[in-house]
Amino acid sequence: AFPHLLTCAEVIALAMKTHVTSLKLQLEGCKLLLEILSQALEKGVVMALDERVASCLLATARKHSGNEELLSLLCTVLMMVSASEVTAENLRKVGIIPDLLSILRRFLHNEEICFSCCGVLWSLAVSESNGDRAVLESAVPVTSAVLQKHLQNGAVAESACSALWALSLQGCLTDNDSEPTTALLLEALRMNPERAMLMKNGCLALASFLRVSEIAALAFITDSKGSGIELIKDVYHLHFDDPGVVGAVCLLMKEMAQYDELVLDMLSQKMDKLLSEIKIQFPFS
Repeated sequence: AFPHLLTCAEVIALAMKTHVTSLKLQLEGCKLLLEILSQALEKGVVMALDERVASCLLATARKHSGNEELLSLLCTVLMMVSASEVTAENLRKVGIIPDLLSILRRFLHNEEICFSCCGVLWSLAVSESNGDRAVLESAVPVTSAVLQKHLQNGAVAESACSALWALSLQGCLTDNDSEPTTALLLEALRMNPERAMLMKNGCLALASFLRVSEIAALAFITDSKGSGIELIKDVYHLHFDDPGVVGAVCLLMKEMAQYDELVLDMLSQKMDKLLSEIKIQFPFS
């Protein structure tokens, strides 16, 4: 039963904190937690862990900050539990974001760690109440570094794009971040055209960027590898039957339309015809 699984998870986490110096126990504890979380997911339940358990997991991350094997397991655990809004809030309360960023900086080469940490950042940022604005702003360049390092890994790039979208929704994008991060998102879209979720969240992130930054808007049409307008047309034509992707493309075009220079480029690229096509394709949306 689910309550039994939750009790087991709490007992394991407390044991891990009690014997935090034992690497063997931490490894076994993380493996057991992953089994329990997987069993809960099979029952359709995302486990919500309290602040005490969140503190235990953070203690493990800090005590064994140099052990790549353990952190890979632990970050997967954190990603799975952070899908619960309650757990995400508790992870924020214990101050886990700086530790996640430290782990990412140290293990930027590790695809599993990057995938999981960006997943946790997404969960923490998407429901953030702006209490950790400075900390979240510092997450933007780190997440961008993940995207830059793993552009060719669709799963990691997708996770990083999702995190950047969530961070942008919280207003964490600075003027210094605008141009390089916009270029990175465009490159992620170019290199992973088959991944619908990446296309959707990448376009949503770009829309958030353009909403608040003229620098991002200019970067969107002056990118050295080609105009973002052409790229967005390609995204639409590849995923024209996916309402999520098309909706994100439409939102991005809405934000593009606030800039006169982009409007001129949109007209020259016959984006009005594309919009008419979308209206026909989705007449009731």
